Amino acid sequence: MGLSSFFKNLFGTAKESATDLANQAESTFEQAKEAAAPYIDQAETFAEETLAKAKEASEPLLNTAAEYASQAKETVSEYVEKASDSIGEVIDSVKEKAGELTGETKTVISDTVADVNEKTVIAKDEIADEATDKE
Repeated sequence: MGLSSFFKNLFGTAKESATDLANQAESTFEQAKEAAAPYIDQAETFAEETLAKAKEASEPLLNTAAEYASQAKETVSEYVEKASDSIGEVIDSVKEKAGELTGETKTVISDTVADVNEKTVIAKDEIADEATDKE
């Protein structure tokens, strides 16, 4: 019997000690929470003010960046149009030159065919004349 009362006293005391410690921890936590509340409020206020200042400071920069982007877009649009026109002119010029060269090539080929045809006729006539002379 002495042993069971020993354990009851031991665990009963431990239970009371754990309950006391839990109560003290809860009390300490509440005190810390109350003590930290003003600092948390100050930190929130500081964060809000800093964010507002950052927005205020960045607004002119954002406006300026938007203006520059708009100007750049206009400038690029002008150059794109000019480049497009230039490329169109180059393509037209190449087509024209290719057409001229094709026409010249056709003329040269026609002249060459006519010359070869004429020479063939002359050679045929000469051969025919020689053949007639030998008979």
